[in-house]
Amino acid sequence: MTGPEPENPPMPSPAVLVLAQPVTRAEVARLCERLTALARRAGPGPVTVDVGGVGRPDLAVVEALARLRLTAGRLGRGIQLRNARGELRRLLAWTGLDEALTAPATSGHALGPEPGGEAEQREEALGVQEGVEPGDPAP
Repeated sequence: MTGPEPENPPMPSPAVLVLAQPVTRAEVARLCERLTALARRAGPGPVTVDVGGVGRPDLAVVEALARLRLTAGRLGRGIQLRNARGELRRLLAWTGLDEALTAPATSGHALGPEPGGEAEQREEALGVQEGVEPGDPAP
């Protein structure tokens, strides 16, 4: 005979990854592994990245956050920043990553195609037709 089942089973805790100074490029892969492990153990929703202990942010911190965002997106999650202060927010805005790092994941496709993006090198842009002038040589 088993005992009574609990009325409310324990809920998985939200995923929180704490970044501390110094964040270097060499640490990025380890941080992504930690985020993956946290996201798999935690409940649904975005992964919170606490950047309060980063100190003075630099481009290594921005790179780490961008890679963490990509990792979370591959897991169908987004990230949300906690304790992001003015200097980090300005640096993220300057690099154009402020919205990408704070936007929620949408329906499991956090990193879908962006409308109006540019074609990569050697790829033909979709929906663009080349004009031909009379007298132009054939390609």
